Amino acid sequence: MKKLFLLLFAAIATMNFAQNLTVTSGNLDFLKDQTEINVKFIDGEPLFQAENYTEAQYLERRKTETLAKKGEVAWEKWISAWKQHSESIFSDKFVEGLNKSKKIKFSKNVDTKYTLMVEPQWMYAGWSGFITQPGKLSADMSFVETANPSHVLAEIKGDKIEGTGSKVDYGMEYGRISAAYEKTGKELEKEIRKVKK
Repeated sequence: MKKLFLLLFAAIATMNFAQNLTVTSGNLDFLKDQTEINVKFIDGEPLFQAENYTEAQYLERRKTETLAKKGEVAWEKWISAWKQHSESIFSDKFVEGLNKSKKIKFSKNVDTKYTLMVEPQWMYAGWSGFITQPGKLSADMSFVETANPSHVLAEIKGDKIEGTGSKVDYGMEYGRISAAYEKTGKELEKEIRKVKK
């Protein structure tokens, strides 16, 4: 009975956790006649976890925990996978989520009229086990003219988007965060689909 109660509580907490994607300024009408959009990621200085750690603080805590529990080899493996995810897999999963639409192709490093700028603001690693808590991502996004990036056509805010429905390894933090990137891309694609009908 206790396990059933915990499962029910976790399900309700997950459903009630605020998450949304909102166009905060401008609109997406300019995308109606576009077939391809460049995507550029801004490293910025995202915060981590409920405590709002810097990335350096988050990694230092993760290193201390891993060394204490599993040793140096496990840490080297983990940090190598983290670097790979933060350098390319997070952004690749975001683009993959966007490309669920067949009406506009989104790609990194292409020459197009418009560019989608993506800057992560906050990440939550979640956890796995008997009950899995998804990773979450908050990010600021904007569409700009590629030739004149100061001309912003639309600004979008993703707030605590949960990484669910992805084919990733939810067993590790970087997998759960990459799922949140993909889900954020999917949520933005839903907004774009409204103007591409």
